[in-house]
Amino acid sequence: MARETQERAAERAATAAATAASAAGPGPSGGIQFFDPHVGPIEKATDLGSVQVLKHGNMFLLTDQFGDIHSDSRGLGLYRDDTRLLSCSVLRVGGARPVVLQGSTGANYRGVIQLTNPTLDRNPDDKIRPGQGLTGKKLGMTRERLVTGDALRERVTIVNFAEHDETVDLTLELADDAADIFEVRGYPRDRGTLLPIAATDDRATFQYDGVDNHRSRTHVVFSEPGELDPVRPDDVPNLGGAIRYRWAWPLAAGAAHELTWTVWASNGAAADGPASGDDDGNPPLFPDPPRIAEDEGAAAYHAWTRSTTAVATDNELFNLTVSRSVADLRLLVNEGPGEGQRYIAAGVPWFTTLFGRDSIITAIQTLPFRPQIAIETLDVLASLQATELDEWRDAEPGKILHELRRGETARAGELPHSPYYGSIDSTPLWLILLGEAFDWTGDRDLVERLWPDAMAALRWIDEWGDRDGDGFVEYERRSKRGLLNQGWKDSGDAIRDRHGREARPPIALAEVQGYVYDAKHRLARLARMRGDIELAVRLDREADELQKRFEEAFWVEDQRYYAMALDGEKHQADAIASNAGQCLWTGIVSSSRARDVADRLLSPSLYSGYGLRTYAADQPGFNPFGYHTGTVWPHDTSLAAAGLKRYGFQDEANRVVGHVFEAAQHFEAFRLPELFCGFDRETAPMPVPYPVACSPQAWSAGATFMFLRTMLGLRAHADQGELELLRPNLPDWLGKVTVTNLRVGDASVDLLFHRWRGTTSAEVLRKVGDVSVTIRL
Repeated sequence: MARETQERAAERAATAAATAASAAGPGPSGGIQFFDPHVGPIEKATDLGSVQVLKHGNMFLLTDQFGDIHSDSRGLGLYRDDTRLLSCSVLRVGGARPVVLQGSTGANYRGVIQLTNPTLDRNPDDKIRPGQGLTGKKLGMTRERLVTGDALRERVTIVNFAEHDETVDLTLELADDAADIFEVRGYPRDRGTLLPIAATDDRATFQYDGVDNHRSRTHVVFSEPGELDPVRPDDVPNLGGAIRYRWAWPLAAGAAHELTWTVWASNGAAADGPASGDDDGNPPLFPDPPRIAEDEGAAAYHAWTRSTTAVATDNELFNLTVSRSVADLRLLVNEGPGEGQRYIAAGVPWFTTLFGRDSIITAIQTLPFRPQIAIETLDVLASLQATELDEWRDAEPGKILHELRRGETARAGELPHSPYYGSIDSTPLWLILLGEAFDWTGDRDLVERLWPDAMAALRWIDEWGDRDGDGFVEYERRSKRGLLNQGWKDSGDAIRDRHGREARPPIALAEVQGYVYDAKHRLARLARMRGDIELAVRLDREADELQKRFEEAFWVEDQRYYAMALDGEKHQADAIASNAGQCLWTGIVSSSRARDVADRLLSPSLYSGYGLRTYAADQPGFNPFGYHTGTVWPHDTSLAAAGLKRYGFQDEANRVVGHVFEAAQHFEAFRLPELFCGFDRETAPMPVPYPVACSPQAWSAGATFMFLRTMLGLRAHADQGELELLRPNLPDWLGKVTVTNLRVGDASVDLLFHRWRGTTSAEVLRKVGDVSVTIRL
């Protein structure tokens, strides 16, 4: 938007807001004031330290370790549905930052930070004096944050531990830039209009008129009035308006004072509508806050844990990793997009939304332990399956989506994410998940309900996925705003040959051919179950023919390994990469070549010692910081480990599992991040964090369960009433594993796995329903 247009829009908005405020009269606790939204912050962030994450439902909060959101920090804020609701929230005591003693976000939706006053020296007679260590710390401060699906509530409690009375001066600066998540990530765009901030001594409303004619509002209400202080412009431009509240409390020795505020969002009138409520049904400028249910989050997590298969081992650190993964999966639950639907979001903060590939792989990883995730994922993605050709969104009939966004850039059509379908692998992965879900649940009604969607997905593979009729599924974007690379390694430089040259589309990825191979075999089994023998025979034949073509086209004889892809000229993109590990998982790899693949995967160039690198270190293009050109992704390693186990390489699989578990111990709260840097274990004594990795990330949390599946050899045939334990093999750091309430169809079992003198035994502790347990060595 041109500067002149912005200024005219802001002028019109200010006039309209002032007129509406005048008509509306005084606010809930005094007169309304309006402040210029185009001013700067009080202070810039310096050292943000570790990020604190809280989330429940579709709302999440990212702060620094002090509990603050700085307006010039990258990504910190309060968010809902891809929109930032608070871009600044800075608390000060006596004009200075408090000192952090301890912080906890262990409950995921509730966090507590313990602080004390800094060393203050306001004047020579100040009774809070500098001291050594904590001797000068006389104030105890607690910041309690609670996130519900609709609101953030923060409570600050200050206790005077001095032996005399003291006056406490507290200030809180707030700002809202209403930024779309893509904007926060750095996507350049012309914004809408920030309206003047409406405020009273105990309430504030931030307003923004988007370019999509959508007015958003962020509301704040305080438990007691404060002194409203306009923020002076700063020399650093700030997209959001800032206001500051001040409270001064006399505190007797030993006394405490508590302040609470609630933040939530609402949709206002159309962008050209009035700024406050009226008789025509437009929403009020200062609505009542939503109800805050203290026990809502606790009840949700309690129900989630009780309905998830329990795992306990004799390694307490591994137990902590499992517990963290269970809790993180619950943290990532989002509501929608349709009524009564929910799904696992991909990751906080950048991908807190529905992704086809990520949601499906997470569901596959966790299927034995929580089959509900798979059923919900299948249903949500089927409801959004493409039905027509839409080049802007890279959509084709039968295709499963890549990504769904609900922010301004998607609503305004600036980006095609409404939803966007530029994923080459979501569709065959959805079919794999359907087959795997039937294996564990035996739910024929599920298959029947989704069979039309499965047939549409199959048609997409054959008619749209194979763009040039060569028998391989390949991608090339149609949308000018679409992804260049459309596999899970979707950064622009991810697909290369051994000389470091980037492949040109259309590109056929090795692992995608494996997904299609596995999907067709699984769909053939479902077709037989339904009595469609002709379809079953055809699909099995097509899968076997694909395997033969794959061997001929992708095998690189001089490297004894598979190319990561074929480019548009059918030349091999033959850089050594992790793709072949996922090919093992799908079963497309020839048994005669599996040993070569396993050896290459665990070679020093590809295996960092903490997991599998995406790209081998001894070739052009390697970068230990490269998003897909040298980093380690736990989910990728988990699938490769399952592939090693599939081909009988149990010790190698356990080695991989153990090393990723060791990596988890170096991350905060035993939480595996989206990825970490690919430095060699010999030169980096601990895994090096990737600077902007999502954490938590769904398929990283799911990796823990995939590792368990691999070690225990869990495989179900629920329609036959059978649980198969395929070569269970515990590593030497794990002596005992107890699995409680493992569901197979309508039955359930409790199992004990025990390692003794290098051999793993399995015992059925309890069985409910009709299920047999078979151990296959």
